[in-house]
Amino acid sequence: MTTWTSEELDRIGHADELEMAPLRRDGTLRVPVPIWVVRDGDDLYVRSFRGTDGGWWRTARTTHGGHVRSGGVDKDVTFAEVADPETNDRVDAAYRSKYSRFGGAYVDPMVAARATTLRLLPR
Repeated sequence: MTTWTSEELDRIGHADELEMAPLRRDGTLRVPVPIWVVRDGDDLYVRSFRGTDGGWWRTARTTHGGHVRSGGVDKDVTFAEVADPETNDRVDAAYRSKYSRFGGAYVDPMVAARATTLRLLPR
């Protein structure tokens, strides 16, 4: 397992969206979908706007692998589920801060989707 470089963290952390392509069970990638991404320290997190019904999230949770592209960074990743309340509190705050300009209709569902929090780990 590798770690994100400072440049990768900055580029992805400042980008509005991340293209998410989880790995299917047959080893192929799903079609990429744009999602929001937040940074907390040296970690990157994503959540499903549709909660546990989100198709990309269900695939990512099943296989724990995929590919992301954002801010000029193109990387294979491992998805790690996050259940820690303190981490989720920080991720909530990161979503509120980064995406507040879009209003509560978009931000509130992301904050409410704590059960779908995934940490992106570069491979």
